[in-house]
Amino acid sequence: MIMKNIFILTGAGISAQSGLKTFRDTNGLWENFKVEDVASIEGFEKNPKLVHDFYNHLRPQMLSSMPNKAHLAIADFQKRYSDGEVNLITQNVDLLHEKAGSREVFHMHGRIDECVCQHCQKVIKTLSDVSFDMPCPYCRALKLKPNIVFFGQMPMFMDEIEKMLRTCHIFIAVGTSGVVYPAAGFVMTAKYYGAETYLFNLEKAENNFYFDHQVLGKASETLPDFLENI
Repeated sequence: MIMKNIFILTGAGISAQSGLKTFRDTNGLWENFKVEDVASIEGFEKNPKLVHDFYNHLRPQMLSSMPNKAHLAIADFQKRYSDGEVNLITQNVDLLHEKAGSREVFHMHGRIDECVCQHCQKVIKTLSDVSFDMPCPYCRALKLKPNIVFFGQMPMFMDEIEKMLRTCHIFIAVGTSGVVYPAAGFVMTAKYYGAETYLFNLEKAENNFYFDHQVLGKASETLPDFLENI
């Protein structure tokens, strides 16, 4: 049997079908806030209270949202596929993949249910509000930050992702704009190392010319049948 490793990258489009907004849908505004104010290092350093308030507002929305058929199809595929590895990397900070039943999800941009101490670097799970004047439970420093990768920060798990890209045989991108790097460059790496590349999106991504196959439409409608037949 020929082993085939699968690399699945998901972006904001897959979560949008569960009712979560994306900042690119609203002319640079995310939940009526300027992205640079709530999702950049500069914005956090300038006004940490505003940033914490924003994610405190966003957290219950994300935690109460439910996975759609695309999330469920990926989780089911992971469980039954036995011809190689299925690596799931998401740009999303919500937990919809976990709710659908996916295992070992690599959240390259962080998670909404975590904060991190900028002093001791400990990651703290939290389902409730966090404020800039709360002490770290480990070192007591007043340095808590949402465990979200802001613009200007390096995404998480990049070494692991690079290895996965070099050894995957099929690369699948779902609900991604092809704009945000380094994720927009993953398809190039996978293709360079010989992977067959697929895009499932509402419209062509900006890097669409790197995809061997493009399936346009709602991923909740198009992805389940595709994964069922791999």
